[in-house]
Amino acid sequence: MSKIALFGATGTIGRRVLDEALRRGHQVTAVVRDPAKLTADDPNLTVVEGDVLDPESVAEVAKGQDVVVSAVGGGDGPGHIATIRPAAESLVAGLRYLGPDAPRLITVGGAGSLRKPDGTQVWDAEGLPVPLLQIMHAHGDALDFYRTVTDIRWTNLSPAATIEPGERTGTYRTALDDLITAPDGTSRITAEDYAIALLDELESPQHIHERFTVGY
Repeated sequence: MSKIALFGATGTIGRRVLDEALRRGHQVTAVVRDPAKLTADDPNLTVVEGDVLDPESVAEVAKGQDVVVSAVGGGDGPGHIATIRPAAESLVAGLRYLGPDAPRLITVGGAGSLRKPDGTQVWDAEGLPVPLLQIMHAHGDALDFYRTVTDIRWTNLSPAATIEPGERTGTYRTALDDLITAPDGTSRITAEDYAIALLDELESPQHIHERFTVGY
């Protein structure tokens, strides 16, 4: 059982990460700006107020935890664009306050920078809406930042090209920087199975200082 501080617990992906963590018996501290938006109806769940963009707030909630998970900017709309890279910087700065005892960091990434079978990146496709491109590149900027960090044990998990609520199957495949596609060329994962992959990585680390991706 791990102690997990979770930012973004009320979002599409964050809520499923929360549910999966509680399902497995982990102790979760959900860090939200408005605690009234999340009910602590599980004995292993604590809801606290905090701000992912404030390094001191990050340090305060991360102290004593085993892992910090951030689902901030995990695809919940254009309003999150401006917070993705700053959140990454704040998370790392906050954890640095804790020195060598800082918990591990796992963050929700984006699919835009993944390589497709033809060698191009997902965000190179023609006709993508501008707001979606902005989210993709914001996640790419955050990943570029993480790749400069050597003193914090970070992991960034990119979803498939399409991620949406759906069935929890427990089945998925992983790769590093290459988009995972099905035989028909589609690339997808449910938010439920993405959460399973994230918790599997949390429990059995395989990708310290790496980005990896998950899909069917």
